[in-house]
Amino acid sequence: MVANSSFMQMFARSPVKPMQQHIEKAHACAMELVPFFEAVLAKDWKKAEAAQLRITELEHEADELKRGVRAHLPKSLFMPVPRTDLLELLRMQDRIANKAKDIAGIMLGRQMEIPPSMAEAVTGYVRSSLAVSAQAVVALNELDELVAAGFRGREADLVDGMIQRLDELEHDADMREREVRHMLLALEKDLPPIDVMFLYKVIDWIGELADRAEQVGSRLQLLLAH
Repeated sequence: MVANSSFMQMFARSPVKPMQQHIEKAHACAMELVPFFEAVLAKDWKKAEAAQLRITELEHEADELKRGVRAHLPKSLFMPVPRTDLLELLRMQDRIANKAKDIAGIMLGRQMEIPPSMAEAVTGYVRSSLAVSAQAVVALNELDELVAAGFRGREADLVDGMIQRLDELEHDADMREREVRHMLLALEKDLPPIDVMFLYKVIDWIGELADRAEQVGSRLQLLLAH
């Protein structure tokens, strides 16, 4: 009975739940880009600043969770998931929040305006990138069940399907990025060159947010292959 209790305590200290809390916080941070871009498109810089402050707060909260995971990550050889893999997964998750903070920071700092003819396409592009992040949350929330199933069986098949969906959503974000880039290219001659340069940077960073979320799925897929 004592041996069984010790065994259960070992798994009670599993870092999976804190990992899930971290990606949920990182995604919540990224989702604040929706009201942020709405404010930018309306040229309501007070609302944009409020959204940017919320993004910064959530990014700091995600950092606190990240530090907690790192500090309490067991070094035991009996961990169900290799420590190095969890640290790499945590790093991928953290980049989602970091990129959202970067996007809001540069746009608010420069009070960047998006050409009206691009507004709908940019909004769709942002939402498509956030859909990738949302799917990464869904997939990672299965990690505890995946560990319990020994990374095999129906649970592994379920997670594999979620990862495939993640790839599809990231591909959709890529297609939308190309559309937005094409629209900006057509407007280049009518815009100040420095504004064009920073708009391309923001377009890149929105795409990077989707890429980071897709990489969470890639790390999960590596765990499935163990």
